[in-house]
Amino acid sequence: MNAILILLFGMSWLIFAYFWYGNIIKRKLNLSNDEIATPAVRIHDQKDYVPTKTPILFGHHFSSIAGAGPIIGPIIAFAFFGWLPAILWILLGSVFIGAVQDYTTLMVSVRNNGISIVEIANKVISQNARNLFGIFVWLTLTLLQTVFIDLTADTFVEMPEIVLPSIGLLPIAILFGYFVYKIGTNNAISTFIALLGLFVLIIIGDLTPIKASYDFWLIFLLVYCFLAATLPVWILLQPRDYLSMYLLIAGIVLGILGLLFSSPVINAPMFLDFNSKKGPLFPILFITIACGAISGFHSLVASGTSAKQLNKEHNGKRVAFGGMLLEALLALIVVLLVSSILSWNSNPSLNSEEFNFQFLFSKNPNIAFGTALGKAVTSLGIPLQIGIAFGILMLNSFILTTLDTTTRINRYLIQETLGIKYGKIWNNKYFAAASSIIIAYILCKLHGYEKLWLIFGASNQLIGTLALFVLTAYFCGVKAPKWYTLIPAILMLIITESALIYQLFYEFLPKSDYVLSAICGLLIFLGFLIALETFGKVFKLNKEK
Repeated sequence: MNAILILLFGMSWLIFAYFWYGNIIKRKLNLSNDEIATPAVRIHDQKDYVPTKTPILFGHHFSSIAGAGPIIGPIIAFAFFGWLPAILWILLGSVFIGAVQDYTTLMVSVRNNGISIVEIANKVISQNARNLFGIFVWLTLTLLQTVFIDLTADTFVEMPEIVLPSIGLLPIAILFGYFVYKIGTNNAISTFIALLGLFVLIIIGDLTPIKASYDFWLIFLLVYCFLAATLPVWILLQPRDYLSMYLLIAGIVLGILGLLFSSPVINAPMFLDFNSKKGPLFPILFITIACGAISGFHSLVASGTSAKQLNKEHNGKRVAFGGMLLEALLALIVVLLVSSILSWNSNPSLNSEEFNFQFLFSKNPNIAFGTALGKAVTSLGIPLQIGIAFGILMLNSFILTTLDTTTRINRYLIQETLGIKYGKIWNNKYFAAASSIIIAYILCKLHGYEKLWLIFGASNQLIGTLALFVLTAYFCGVKAPKWYTLIPAILMLIITESALIYQLFYEFLPKSDYVLSAICGLLIFLGFLIALETFGKVFKLNKEK
């Protein structure tokens, strides 16, 4: 089958879903009322609460939620299950679950002064639910922060040519924020100049690679995370993510044009097997592809930073629902690139290793993506090596934007929970940011995160599950329809609990890994406990009606 047909169908479906289902959710749940001033407008402290132009906020939000997930997850799912299951989950999950979670989380947070989904759990369910949810989210974010710091430091060591454009974007972003917010320079002109500077850095970076040790980059990234988490959002975090968005959009556009001009035929199997080395298709596929379909991390971004920057409620759908569907498009493009541009053969010796999926995948999914994109854009006259380097730079940009936002969300979480209860030092933003960064440093040095990462996929989806249950309780409380979030919540509870149970009994216990077995058991218990608390709250609210 020609990849173009699936690409055009997928794009048409996502555009249709944005206007069709997005408007249903907006109207039925009453998520757009510009007569209500948003927290960014009412509080407007020029630090965390900053009313932001929609393109800039979209750039921050999309860059933060994307991460490496919509690239790595779909490639792994494709490798084990085939392209059809991966694409179906991307196209259906993103519309009916992922975009609904992102949009409703953003708007419910906006209606509650921009507080996190964890604090919303306290308001609509119970303090017990908030405490359990908060501990779990903090641990997951710290793990994610650790992995991305380690991965970025390794990438800088292995590919010194991307260091200059990656780091050089920081002063460009600071200058962009200053000129746009303090001097009032035209946004379009400032964007053009900033992107021109980034383009120059990409060229210079290829000619002058910057080499340094892993430990140097580790410390550098930790300092960067601290600054991104504590500086006013308009100085660094927001403009850096906004400018990074153009790298990501360029990657999506190049992927689409590469597929259109090369017109490749999918040569990989549509479906491989229900049982793979990674586990059965259900439930493993659904926790392997998170970003691109549904990711619990998105609910933390929407309620952690984006809700504090939304200028008008009617822009919420563009930012959150639209951002999720654009991420789904990226995931779709990734699957089509690796399944059609690269060759499929279980024996790499039978064809060129340079473009063989299994060979490249065995080295690193990142390399498989970069090579597929690089080869696709040769049809546009772009040299292969430049295309590959751009693909890796794009992926690294995803990781950095997620990294800085994760650190800031962790800071908010500590201040909202420990700060409110204990005050003083825990409410200090510098201490709150430094605490998780120090733990990330220790985990990086000891490689203590590597085993925990094995359950990250399920734990990330469990955050999404719990967020959907919290949202359901909220909508019951305001007498809005609950089924748009309750049905996805129940479905995701079944998926995540099944995945955790599978990992517990078929992976961790057989290997006598009692640490991961204990953590897995706790997550299973946590999911059911909050689900039961939510059902109890919903039942009580329904009786009161």
